[in-house]
Parts: sequence; C-alpha cells; structure tokens
Amino acid sequence: MAVWQRYQHDDIQGLKVGRLNQGINTQFIVYRFGDTVIDSGPSNQWRHVKKFLNEQPVKQLLLTHHHEDHSGNAQSISKHFNLVPKAPELGREKLAQGFKIPLLQKVVWGRLPPVETVALSEEEFTGKGEKLVPVHTPGHAKDLTCFYVPSRGYVFSGDLYIAPRIKLLRSDENLEQLLSSIEKILALDFNILFCPHGGVIKQGKERLKAKLDSIMGLAQQAKDLQKQGKTELEIVQSLLGPEELTSRLTGGNFSKLNLIRECLKLSI
Repeated sequence: MAVWQRYQHDDIQGLKVGRLNQGINTQFIVYRFGDTVIDSGPSNQWRHVKKFLNEQPVKQLLLTHHHEDHSGNAQSISKHFNLVPKAPELGREKLAQGFKIPLLQKVVWGRLPPVETVALSEEEFTGKGEKLVPVHTPGHAKDLTCFYVPSRGYVFSGDLYIAPRIKLLRSDENLEQLLSSIEKILALDFNILFCPHGGVIKQGKERLKAKLDSIMGLAQQAKDLQKQGKTELEIVQSLLGPEELTSRLTGGNFSKLNLIRECLKLSI
C-alpha cells in the first residue's frame, strides 16, 4: 500500500511518499523550505511529489547525497521547474552518470534518471535570504551533507539520523566516519531535525545523542564478546539476534553482520 502524509512545522512543509508501507526504510519525506526543496524523493513517486511541489513556486533543489531515494526526482524537478539542482561535489559524478542500484532498492524507490548538477556553495540561501549551511557528514555515504539553519536551530539531516538505534548497516557504510559526523552535528546549536525517513524530530539533539550512545554501547559490548573469543556471527546472534529477511534479500549488503564488523573496527 502506498504512503502519503503531510507534515508542517512552522513554515516548513513535508510530504511523505512511498510505494510500500513497511516502515521508515520504505518511506521518504520531501521537505520544502519556502522556494527551496531539500531532496527530491524517489522517482516512482514523482506524480505525488510533483503535485505537492506545484502548490508553491520552486526555485532551488538541494540534495543531501546521491542515493536514489534522495535524488530520484532531481531530473524531473530540474526540467519541470527549469532549475539546476545543487549537490555535494563528491556525489555529482554519480548523479550525472548514474550508478548500479541493487534490485531491492530499485523495487522500493525506482531508478535514478541521470541529472546534471552544480556544486553546493559554502552557504546556501532561501529566496527570503535565510541561510542554510552545508555540513559534510560522511559515513552513510561519502557525499552525505546535512543542511544547518542557524537562525532557527534546524538541521535537515539527510540519512545521518533515521532512528535512535540501528540494527543493520550497508556494506559500504563507515561507522567511524558516521560517529565523527554525528559529533560534528551535535556541536551545532540546534533542536529540530528534519529527517527524510523519520519525520520532524523534536528534541533532535537529544535524539541524535541517543543514537551516538547506542552505537558506542553496542560497539563496547561487541568488543567485550570478541575478547571472550566469540566469533563475529556469535556476536551478532548474542547482541542483535538472527539476520532479518532484508539481509537475505540484499545478499548481505544490508545486514547485522556489517554493523558488528564495523563496531569491532572502532578504537574505543
């Protein structure tokens, strides 16, 4: 069953879309801040995103990173509103040339029509002159970039937050970088997170700190079990339980084992 839900916080509007209604990893929220759109949503939901964006003028599209759920409609928005999307420099080549999308992700989000972009500046602004500061936060993806609105204490968090506790990790994610990126955002003066999967997160700093603490706690437990001679698979079973269907469907690309392996690499 498809998902549609509206969000409103002050003058920030959002639309949740998704082909499936199977939790936050199958749903996506496109946010609009005045004439600025933060991430484009998945291509298989374009007709709903288009209707939402047509309600007000759109002059700017900012992408947090290249993943298809965040960038799938970038080409359509570019053509429909006659604009050039802005993206992190590290993701622009993939956006322009396209990249291989695993089958499960393609089923959930659709494909990525290649799109030309320009690089984000050190500071971006809405049409009303409100500042959005790009903050590079790698870990989930090399190009992941959050947008900080210092005048309001807002952070558009891309995939930095998603949930206060994680049980699965992609094979290309770097947990050490992710923790460093979380600490970078926690050093900012903010309270509200606008998460494209989890929604509007009030007390956002506390929730993001909870995610940091949860990962560190899991890593310490994993290392303690490793010292006791437990194997990686035994540690997974002990701390997280058996692998979920997602791991099998992705051939292990998104799994509990990836998370434990990254935990064991941390220097804590």
